[in-house]
Amino acid sequence: MKTRVVRVTDWTRPVPPVFREVRAATPEAPEGKPPLLFVPGFGHGAWVFAEHWLEHAASRAFPAHAVSLRGHGGSGPAPKATLRAYAHDVVQVAASLPRQAVLVGHGAGALVVAHALARYPARAGVLVAPVFGGWGTLGAALRRNPVGTLPAVFGGALRLNHRQLFSRELPDAAARDYASRLGRASSRAQWQLLRHQAPERAVGNPPLLVLGSPDDRVVPPAALTRTAGRYGAAPLLFPGMGHDMMLDARWREPIDAILDWLDKDLVR
Repeated sequence: MKTRVVRVTDWTRPVPPVFREVRAATPEAPEGKPPLLFVPGFGHGAWVFAEHWLEHAASRAFPAHAVSLRGHGGSGPAPKATLRAYAHDVVQVAASLPRQAVLVGHGAGALVVAHALARYPARAGVLVAPVFGGWGTLGAALRRNPVGTLPAVFGGALRLNHRQLFSRELPDAAARDYASRLGRASSRAQWQLLRHQAPERAVGNPPLLVLGSPDDRVVPPAALTRTAGRYGAAPLLFPGMGHDMMLDARWREPIDAILDWLDKDLVR
């Protein structure tokens, strides 16, 4: 007998509508592969996936889409957005796609995807350099970037410098340019990230892949292993890469690993 989860707040306090920016790349010769929906982390917009990963996925016959969470990128403003609102954005875009989608979340976007998986029966889930929050995450951030992190504790913007996000293989000018384009999440969502409310169980128990880098200066190796262990797996590691893997110098390696995994385990 299946258990139905009734979320009272979804009925009594519905998420307000907002314009959502979605970028996409379509395969020249569709092969019936499941669509991918990429979800960026806090401060990032859909553009971070449009730079390389969308077209690369499409070149391998995967319809590829990326959404900017409300208040990010070209989506509508939402200064008081919550994690529930972000997850709502992902579910709404995924539900609009013609086929059951694979959800791919990066950074704090991986936590948003984890919450969305409890509401949307995804074909699979992929968590890239996942930031699941908690006070340990705050402590690590304060040690590595006290000037950029401390304002976020008091409701200000979290500022990550380019060398926290990228490896030294990426030219300095490109790293600085990418970092300068980042925005911010709402202070409410930042606080919810620190409080670390564990996501509910995913609908339908979809296959899940976790990947990251042991040299990530945002996600400590222990946190990466802990998140992967939550889903009964070990993380797939890419040494030498920075946190923003989709923009780093070796961006092809993680996206090809994701697509290879999907081709092997999901595509029939």
